[in-house]
Amino acid sequence: MTTLAANLAAWTASLQYEDLPPEVIHQAKRLMVDTLGCALGGYHSEPVRIACEYAATVTSTQPATILCSGEKTSADLAAFANGSMIRYLDFNDGYTGREAGHPSDSIAALLSAAEIGGANGRELIVAIVIAYEMFCRMCDTINFKPMGFDHVTIGAMASVLGVARLLKLPVEKTAHALNLTVAANVALYQTRIGNVSMWKGCAYANSSRNALFAAQMAQRGMTGPSPVFEGRGGYFKAVTHGPVELAPFGGKGQSFRIMDCLIKRYPLGQYSQSVVQAALEARAVVRDVSEIESIDVRTLHTAIEMMAGDPDKWRPANRETADHSMPYTAGVALKYGRIDVKYFDDPYLHDPVLLELVSRIKCGESDEANKREPEAMLCDLTMTLRNGERKDIRVEHHRGHPRNPMPDAELEEKFRELAGDQLPTAQCDALLSRLWQLDALKNMGELFALTKFK
Repeated sequence: MTTLAANLAAWTASLQYEDLPPEVIHQAKRLMVDTLGCALGGYHSEPVRIACEYAATVTSTQPATILCSGEKTSADLAAFANGSMIRYLDFNDGYTGREAGHPSDSIAALLSAAEIGGANGRELIVAIVIAYEMFCRMCDTINFKPMGFDHVTIGAMASVLGVARLLKLPVEKTAHALNLTVAANVALYQTRIGNVSMWKGCAYANSSRNALFAAQMAQRGMTGPSPVFEGRGGYFKAVTHGPVELAPFGGKGQSFRIMDCLIKRYPLGQYSQSVVQAALEARAVVRDVSEIESIDVRTLHTAIEMMAGDPDKWRPANRETADHSMPYTAGVALKYGRIDVKYFDDPYLHDPVLLELVSRIKCGESDEANKREPEAMLCDLTMTLRNGERKDIRVEHHRGHPRNPMPDAELEEKFRELAGDQLPTAQCDALLSRLWQLDALKNMGELFALTKFK
């Protein structure tokens, strides 16, 4: 019997740059712009400080570069540090199928693998498409949350296939790298619920780190447990409780799932993008939030469970809980008429006026929203004023949703806002130009140099 790991390894090795339609190549570039912008914005954060401080204790004869600082460390620790900064602001892309997550987190592993593997821009683009395809197709098939597992379990698989391609592993060793990764990386969903910790932004970075390690072990001859999916003690038995059949992957007439990924307009959980957009529209029609009697939000069951499923979301204790809180982010949108990352830290977290407004927000699930998932992230918001007036607002496809895409110019604007004062204008321009011409990049050193803070 041909195993799933063998089939995935064969597809990974077979995909060529020439197989990618122009729109897929352009989408990979768009997501690189978005991802590196998020990394620039997330560099000066506590989790990244911790990751970089630890990475500085390690040197390597095969070093990889940490974004923004330019420091060198081992490839796996560079991937962990870079992945942590990409994810910190909760501003990078997303995908929603039966499961949901952030496939751009895998780019951290791919950057390190491309650097140590001597890959060029075209090879990086192919690896990006491979990682996205693996992540999204698995999300289409399995809903991990009810089982208690986190989406970064899929992320590890996505990262290792992209890494294996960049390290130019043959098919057999790619399969072993996948086997090693799958056997060792089953993460818990508790990462994203309750009082959310710093690990929320580091969990996928850790999966990418582990994927790089597994691929480097396989490269040197390490074998992995097989069949890791179908075996008596394998993934289908222990995790999914039954076999999983993936739809055909992209190429040879099949579409690529990278085209169905969303880009966030606001730095918060993807399930709250529609809710916050609706709240901002509501804020535009009221003179003062003191006029609001109540806000009633109705959206997806999954969104409610993750982002409004416990009392912590109404009084978040830290930024990780705040940006994953539907009522808090909606309250910020209503009070300030905008979303900024500063609103997820003190003194806003303890502002009694803001928290009182948040207490007026009720969140519940909608049968229609559940039926339309994942085609739409439907949100119906009803604002009731103290004078009895009501305002109903519906958002089906938020800005940045694949059915309401963010144009390149708006994406560049987001990038420049995230770069802020970190990069001089000329350097920011040069980095954007290089990303839009990623297919012409000869080596990763040029890209890392353009991200370095002066």
